[in-house]
Amino acid sequence: MKVEQISIFLENKPGGLEEATRLLKEANVNIRTLSMADTTDFGILRLIVDDVEKASRVLKENGLRFNRTIVVAVEVPDRPGGLHGILEALTKNGINVEYLYAFVERSGQNAVIIFRFDAPEKAIEILQKNGFTVLPGATLYGM
Repeated sequence: MKVEQISIFLENKPGGLEEATRLLKEANVNIRTLSMADTTDFGILRLIVDDVEKASRVLKENGLRFNRTIVVAVEVPDRPGGLHGILEALTKNGINVEYLYAFVERSGQNAVIIFRFDAPEKAIEILQKNGFTVLPGATLYGM
């Protein structure tokens, strides 16, 4: 039920983001969702892609610094309070959210929230026990 995410460390300068996306495009790697965070000197591009192995190989061959992390994808109805219900269940059980980002498949249907937890196995157990749908990596990579 875990998803593998790639985090690419980019210099905060013109062309850094373009280079990373060009390399993935040329390798025919499809980006399923992404998040970008920056500081003055560098940025972190977090990606869920359809082929983690190929993306990793291409990034490494081209000297980009990156790592692979485990995240959890949770499907939630696209309505007010959807995220709050998840956070309430996690907080009651002492799970810390390190970061998150989301996307909506179709407006008015379901959103998918990508979470990085301090205890992913325990978080998955709590989410499932509380009736939330945790998506396996294969489902997310194929969306």
